[in-house]
Amino acid sequence: MKSLLIPLMTLLPLAGTLLQAQSGPPPKPKTTAVLVILTARQGVTPQQIMKVMPAEIRATVGLYLDGRIREWFSRGDGRGVLFLLDAKDVAEAQALVESLPLHKENLMDYEYIPVGPLMPLRFLMAGGQ
Repeated sequence: MKSLLIPLMTLLPLAGTLLQAQSGPPPKPKTTAVLVILTARQGVTPQQIMKVMPAEIRATVGLYLDGRIREWFSRGDGRGVLFLLDAKDVAEAQALVESLPLHKENLMDYEYIPVGPLMPLRFLMAGGQ
């Protein structure tokens, strides 16, 4: 089964492209969450960040307990974190992030990426139509 899964996952983006060419523009993907990549700003010291961390931790735990942060990870390079936010669009995600102490202190840069279900899977569920 595993040997079939890798080729299938490799072909799904191609299938979506081919079907798009045949049937016109694809439907807009539904945003079900927003991935936020937080990176320490150029020139910000670890000491500046650590000064704000107690308040930042309390605020992010609050968002997690409220169901707004689905998942969170430390960046492998040690320069920040990633949040998967329960948000319907980037504007809603920005509003959540703007409430955090590190944002208020202007210590981080942010990249917002709306995400949703893998679109080519819809074609499989529709029988390839």
